[in-house]
Amino acid sequence: MFIIELTYKVPAAEIDAHMAPHIAYLEKYYHSGHFLASGRKEPRDGGLIFAKASSRKRIEEIIAEDPFNINGLSDYRIIEFKATKKNKGYDEFVGDEQ
Repeated sequence: MFIIELTYKVPAAEIDAHMAPHIAYLEKYYHSGHFLASGRKEPRDGGLIFAKASSRKRIEEIIAEDPFNINGLSDYRIIEFKATKKNKGYDEFVGDEQ
């Protein structure tokens, strides 16, 4: 399981101008089963994506496709963790890619 933290490097107006392709990117990875949740941080200086993948390298490949990354709008921090306490929905989401 991974948390991807985005920190914007540009004003919100530039982020908003690239939001439609970013949303399409998110939808692609929700549909593939990699993303569980995503959203803006408050204050609005970036966002978070909760994701699963077989490896950190795979997460890096996924991030490489984000239009925010391609256009140099955001920095990324990847946090990997192994859950020690969780509800049964967690195991259902993570599945074989733990």
